[in-house]
Amino acid sequence: MLGLTALGLFHTVLGLVALVCGALALLRYRQITPQSREGRIYLLTTLVTALTALGIFQRGGFGVAHALALLTLVALAVGWAAGRATFGRLSPYLQAAAYSATILFHLVPGVVETTTRLPPSAPLFASPEAAGLQPVLATLALLYLVGLALQLRWLRTQRAG
Repeated sequence: MLGLTALGLFHTVLGLVALVCGALALLRYRQITPQSREGRIYLLTTLVTALTALGIFQRGGFGVAHALALLTLVALAVGWAAGRATFGRLSPYLQAAAYSATILFHLVPGVVETTTRLPPSAPLFASPEAAGLQPVLATLALLYLVGLALQLRWLRTQRAG
């Protein structure tokens, strides 16, 4: 199906579950934390999605998606450590930034793969390097930064109140 291996299909389905749970956690609680059911599911499926990404080589050798998978693992570790107040008063902010960054790390390869594969007869972009794809990815990064700023502001008001 669309040139996906069994591992690629499992990875894709798990990534979609993660994104839905992450979006629900952000909408309901304004943050992703292991204290919510949605947050726990998001974090677990994100971990497995990142690990499975390291075994997918449909586009050749090690690439951007693999680097994002490694960054996801680092962000998950930072978020976990921050959840244990490892970074003092900065911990809740660092946890929010780290866990929210993993949403971006899901979306970048997801958007690239989707837009270079669909529709099957004439994908939106010919390749991951297509010039038209760059503004889409820049918009995702901008949305992450705006969302993070709002999230950090909300966390600050929660701590102050």
